[in-house]
Amino acid sequence: MASVLVVEDDQFVRSALIRHLTEAAHTVRSVGTALEALREVAHFSFDVVILDLGLPDLDGAEALKMLRGITDVPVIIATARDDETEIVRLLNDGADDYLTKPFSVEHLSARMAAVLRRSRATGDTPASPVLRVGGLSIDPLRRQAELDGARLDLTRREFDLLAFLAGRPGVVVARKELLAEVWQQSYGDDQTIDVHLSWLRRKLGETAARPRYLHTLRGVGVKLEPPSLEPPR
Repeated sequence: MASVLVVEDDQFVRSALIRHLTEAAHTVRSVGTALEALREVAHFSFDVVILDLGLPDLDGAEALKMLRGITDVPVIIATARDDETEIVRLLNDGADDYLTKPFSVEHLSARMAAVLRRSRATGDTPASPVLRVGGLSIDPLRRQAELDGARLDLTRREFDLLAFLAGRPGVVVARKELLAEVWQQSYGDDQTIDVHLSWLRRKLGETAARPRYLHTLRGVGVKLEPPSLEPPR
């Protein structure tokens, strides 16, 4: 059983989702606007959010970004849009999965089960020691990261990517492995990894042209290692 927030302005679709989820023994709350959704996640704890994109007050893509600013709850996008570029952008912006309307209740149930398994597996991970790579300090249990003593403001996916690489310092990790271990996907677009690496580099104060911690080996993979000491002048 899960606690689910349905964000859907179409009353017919909304009622059908509530009925199906309730019959499946889930606890359901529902709203019809983005602002109501933000208030809900700020005051209640949910296991998953089902988010429609065509909301009356704010586009769901913008609502997703705002949700990611206040919560790490898994979000499944429910959309009639099937443009691949937009879907990639939504996944990069923090969506955990997406469904293209119309979809069956069985399809929704399967996607929800997969997202909840991944989320709960992360939550059940035994306590891990703090990972240290140079001036980086990553605490997997508290999900906090610092660089030279300063707290890093990371999204959930950015933290997962950084922690995974920090657990293998100096080791080149193939993109396929990153997709499987960090995104739990057996296939995907390299653009997803590139975007998150770019965001991470920005927050670590580096660039792809002048890396300090994150090093990309073209055609091979990515590694994280402490910056080399500059030779004395």
